[in-house]
Amino acid sequence: MNIITFCELDDNLFNDEHKVEYFHSGVSQEADIFIINIDSIFEFEENKSEHGKEKFVSIAIIEDETDYDAFKNFGIDAWIIASDLSEINGLLNLVEKRFLV
Repeated sequence: MNIITFCELDDNLFNDEHKVEYFHSGVSQEADIFIINIDSIFEFEENKSEHGKEKFVSIAIIEDETDYDAFKNFGIDAWIIASDLSEINGLLNLVEKRFLV
């Protein structure tokens, strides 16, 4: 599964079956999943159609309740709290089964 992040994340968070690219380093393939944070929401909105597959999922990393309030108007598919990022692979498996199959 191809993942494009708009925020820098530790590559060690992701299982080997995921190809993860950081948007600002250049991307070689279209995304199945985008991972964004509050600072990158507008950049994601501007670039998602050009760099996403026809069917893709967006995951937002939220720091606190105010981030959720900001994201809810953008049609984000899933959220994860920053302190739970070590559990990202479980969320990736879930969104793959629910949205991308």
